[in-house]
Amino acid sequence: MKEIGAELEQAREAMGVTIEEAASDLKLKPSQLENVEKGNRSVFKDVFELKQIIKDYAKYLCLEYEKLEDEFNEFVFEYTSKIPLDEIAKANEEKKLEKKEIVSPYTIEYKRRMPFRTFLITVLIIAVVSIITYVVINQLKGNGSAYTSNLTYYIKGEWNIWI
Repeated sequence: MKEIGAELEQAREAMGVTIEEAASDLKLKPSQLENVEKGNRSVFKDVFELKQIIKDYAKYLCLEYEKLEDEFNEFVFEYTSKIPLDEIAKANEEKKLEKKEIVSPYTIEYKRRMPFRTFLITVLIIAVVSIITYVVINQLKGNGSAYTSNLTYYIKGEWNIWI
């Protein structure tokens, strides 16, 4: 990373451009370009932002930005391949804790109910209704009054006996 920064700094000085002028032209802060030239990768939160700054800065200085991009990619690969797996797992856990979800009616994902659960509820409702019907019919049969008998015939579907 320091080699990339040194190459950018040499090209800027060869053109006779100050950091303030370059930062103004690129719409960046002078401190960002200083950090790029010094090779301070840790100052930047996002690697992709740093890569874009290097690319834009190289184009501004009329350098071969593809070559610098490749060098930066190699640096990132070499740097990330040396990170222990424990640190990566720890960073993932911290990222999960930091993540705040935006909740709105448009982003809520509704969970699909399991078909088995729906089937089970339907079976239970049918069973309860059947038991209640059975109990009511048996109670009406056991009473023996004329009204009860006629109601029993009606429930059974024998319409011609109904008074």
